[in-house]
Amino acid sequence: MTDDPTDDCLRRILRETKTVACIGVSMNTIRPSYFVARYLSLKGYRVVPINPGHAGKELFGQTIVGSIRDIPKDIQIDMVDIFRRSEHVLPIVEEAIAHLANLKTIWMQVGVRNSEAAELAEKHGLQVIQNRCPKIEYQRLFGELRMAGFNTGIISSKL
Repeated sequence: MTDDPTDDCLRRILRETKTVACIGVSMNTIRPSYFVARYLSLKGYRVVPINPGHAGKELFGQTIVGSIRDIPKDIQIDMVDIFRRSEHVLPIVEEAIAHLANLKTIWMQVGVRNSEAAELAEKHGLQVIQNRCPKIEYQRLFGELRMAGFNTGIISSKL
């Protein structure tokens, strides 16, 4: 189980991922799920927002769907990013395994851990990241946190 993934592992996942299903995304601009999904979309990821309470509305140029099974079949999801409490993760992972043929990664947000869901995902050949945020990891690994006063250890000439 990937409880402490290496930076190389995280970097590879973030480079190879093209489309992210964001479970529990909010339309409220001050919610972490909103600004993480927005950030990922601004970085070039296709973000498929999932929230049954807002299904049919638009967010980041995409139609919000009510569940994983509502994702159009022509959209290949690489990563499921979960913004739900830990006890709600297992059914999400089960649904993802059943409906997303090309899925590569289950990513549980900061504070979210579910060992049963992680074991199931890994048994189905999926990478699992728990208790981490792809926005934070992207910024840390690709040198973007320096503007906020963090030393990322990455040397760059970018301003």
